[in-house]
Amino acid sequence: MSKIKRIGILTAGGDCPGLNAAIRAVSKPAILKYGIEVYGISSGFLGLIEKEYINITENRLSGILTLGGTILGTSREKPFKKSSLYLDEIDKPQQIKDNYKDLGLDCLVCIGGNGTQKTAYRLSKLGLNVVGIPKTIDNDIWGTDTCFGFDSAVSIATDAIDRLHTTANSHRRVMVIEVMGNKAGWIALHSGLAGGGDIILLPEIDYREEVVADFILKRMTDRHGATIVVVAEGIRKPSNVSAGKYISDVISGLTNLESRVTVLGYIQRGGTPTATDRIIATRYGTAALDLILKGDFGKMVALKDDHMMTIDLEKVEGKLNLVSPKHKLVKSAKSLGTCFGEKIHLKK
Repeated sequence: MSKIKRIGILTAGGDCPGLNAAIRAVSKPAILKYGIEVYGISSGFLGLIEKEYINITENRLSGILTLGGTILGTSREKPFKKSSLYLDEIDKPQQIKDNYKDLGLDCLVCIGGNGTQKTAYRLSKLGLNVVGIPKTIDNDIWGTDTCFGFDSAVSIATDAIDRLHTTANSHRRVMVIEVMGNKAGWIALHSGLAGGGDIILLPEIDYREEVVADFILKRMTDRHGATIVVVAEGIRKPSNVSAGKYISDVISGLTNLESRVTVLGYIQRGGTPTATDRIIATRYGTAALDLILKGDFGKMVALKDDHMMTIDLEKVEGKLNLVSPKHKLVKSAKSLGTCFGEKIHLKK
């Protein structure tokens, strides 16, 4: 059996629904089935620098499956960057290594996005036993099909689009909704398709303002009462304005039509996780514990074709899971007449 006696677990980067489910999935069987002691590191990597932690017990895990956010807290501390947020006077990686040993940890579970997995890999190179669990609402972590948090964000965005349809149709307006997705447009693509968006603009597909405007004018000519435009925050735009406001202003200027913008922002990251995200987080957590028990470190758990697998953290670093312009969902949306702002598109 495994010689693992004590593990640490942290959540780093932005919060998202499903983090507590993942914490629970690692910790509960570790404590109850294997007698492993679990330390919850406070505020991401900052907690490892400052040696702030809690002892996770079965009682602490009660009721957290449905709870949004993270019971451990999080931060965007990047210990290998000189410009990170706190404690610039010390050697933070060495401090983490020293505290890891002082706490008697046999493994560290790092739950987070691309930056977190990159830091986890660098810590593994320093000699720490590390296992990564991917999370992000943007769904942009390379090597896995989906991350928990994504389904919740898509559900929230889709609900918002559904609600905008009614006011758009009542006032015959163009309604622009900006969703998260700085480099990857997965939320915009999924919610736009699920919510019946007429135009979907993604960072991965270059668009033309005049194409968007012409498409909207054509819809008005064809007596469509309103237009819903779903915009990922990371599309091409001037640096001094949000994506949603920029597109809304462009539409008003080129069409002389009334346009309104809604920016969902952090609403997409809050609240209770969907059932899908709870299940994905649970699968990731139990898979991570399996790696720990085997002593298989320096890996990230991943989900491919609905099967759990592992990927070397080294391979994850510096890569992103982006929307291909030829993705099947893009093709499906285009077949329905959805405009992506390209020069060539199917008109409604």
